[in-house]
Amino acid sequence: EAVKWYTKSAEQGFADAQFNLGLMYDNGEGVPQDYKQAVKWYTKSAEQGHAMAQYNLGLMYKNGEGVPQDYKQAVKWYTKSAEQGNANAQGNLGLMYKNGDGVPQDYKEAVKWHTKSAEQGNDMAQFNLGLMYLYGDGIIENYVTAYAWLSVAKANGNAIAVKGLDVVRPKMSKEQIAEGQKLAREIFKRTEANKKD
Repeated sequence: EAVKWYTKSAEQGFADAQFNLGLMYDNGEGVPQDYKQAVKWYTKSAEQGHAMAQYNLGLMYKNGEGVPQDYKQAVKWYTKSAEQGNANAQGNLGLMYKNGDGVPQDYKEAVKWHTKSAEQGNDMAQFNLGLMYLYGDGIIENYVTAYAWLSVAKANGNAIAVKGLDVVRPKMSKEQIAEGQKLAREIFKRTEANKKD
């Protein structure tokens, strides 16, 4: 029933319905899973400025689902979604810049997008930002800030952040660790307030 009504609405050009129909095809809910159909409806919705459709379309291009794998297209759609404030798109865009996938490698851009995403509570972006501070990639190396972001990522359930903390902790004095813990509490409080529903 949902598919039937989403289809009627989607065919009339409603972006939310197009996105939801794309999701149904993407996940095989009420219809056989069909990535090509998912891409078709995500594209229609994304072209109307639907941030989640843009993000999902970016994922389809990154993973080569329903379309040939195309990092440049993934970057294009992640960027559109990220600019609308989608934290997952911002985090993924940060990774694309960090790894040079579909764009020239640019650590400063990676830091920019990871920061935007991390500030919204995205634990993977918090982890990646912590690593960038740890190794001085695109930003001045800062163990205290690295420790803080990795601690926040860990508090948000990021299991691999523990490994990052194991790397940074031996490089720090007791005073720096105390400073990092204080900063982590401030960041955690701030990012919890920024989380989008």
